Amino acid sequence: MARTRKAETSSGKGTDTGVSNRKGDLLDSYRSMLLIRRFEERAGQLYGMGLIGGFCHLYIGQEAVAVGMQKVAVKGDQIITGYRDHGHMLAAGMDPNEVMAELTGRAGGSSKGKGGSMHMFSVEAGFYGGHGIVGGQVALGTGLALANKYRENGNVSFTYFGDGAANQGQVYESFNMAQLWKLPVVYVIENNQYAMGTSLERASSETDLYKRGVSFRIPGEAVDGMDIEAVEAAGRKAADHARNGEGPYILEVKTYRYRGHSMSDPAKYRSKDEVDEVKKTRDPIDHLRGLLDAARVSEEELKEIDAEVKKIVAEAAEFARTSPEPDPSELYTDVYLEAAQ
Repeated sequence: MARTRKAETSSGKGTDTGVSNRKGDLLDSYRSMLLIRRFEERAGQLYGMGLIGGFCHLYIGQEAVAVGMQKVAVKGDQIITGYRDHGHMLAAGMDPNEVMAELTGRAGGSSKGKGGSMHMFSVEAGFYGGHGIVGGQVALGTGLALANKYRENGNVSFTYFGDGAANQGQVYESFNMAQLWKLPVVYVIENNQYAMGTSLERASSETDLYKRGVSFRIPGEAVDGMDIEAVEAAGRKAADHARNGEGPYILEVKTYRYRGHSMSDPAKYRSKDEVDEVKKTRDPIDHLRGLLDAARVSEEELKEIDAEVKKIVAEAAEFARTSPEPDPSELYTDVYLEAAQ
């Protein structure tokens, strides 16, 4: 996505270019965030209809995190996260048809219907999963960073985990090695306030999660995860730190999920008033619409994007519904690597 350029001259032309670039940048962000929102809403509907089995963790409310961070990634960078992963896949550019088909366990899915909601991959998009073990992806993301340093390719591993996973032991083993070896990794803690059904305050003795790297001498900061421009700015700073050989960086991105932990969670551990207040005052898409209004984007332009996104999601749902189930022979593929003799 395009980056906003500063004014180049004092004549006003540079400023006009900057305003135009910012408008286009904001529209790209709006399209991406709205796609995630509408896609997840449809996924919730398909789950209710029985077309999606197993677990399904929706990203509704957290869209600014994945989209904002993706804006600072470059070709060759890697993204790895936990099981609340659909938003990251779409932000990385994976085909919505393939993502939805994977959710329904169909052959047209990105992992041939064998990964489901929590275990999708796309090396082409730089997306290394969806992982079901809480915090397990942190060690893997650190390993990706080790590979980047070994290859001297200038790439960064963006390793996401939640506030609950921040209390897992392998996280701190990874922190230690990453700083010891100055690995190019940005640890993004998506603090959505509740680990499954337990609030941050009840589970963590230190609730400022960006400070978790202090004993390893890893710098960090907290950022408003409902403000996409704040996420992008903090993400760029963190990525530059890692890419320039200065080692890991921790970003605590304070966000909020609107739905339960998974589709089977009624979320009775928090009040309806609390959720409604966040929706009313901090919704990331509403915040972005405010920026678009200030940039003089017309309602017609937004309606065109809305219609485009609805069509994409409807087509993805139809593709998922009509795609065939995997052939039984797929049970035996992708199990072992067939090495040359």
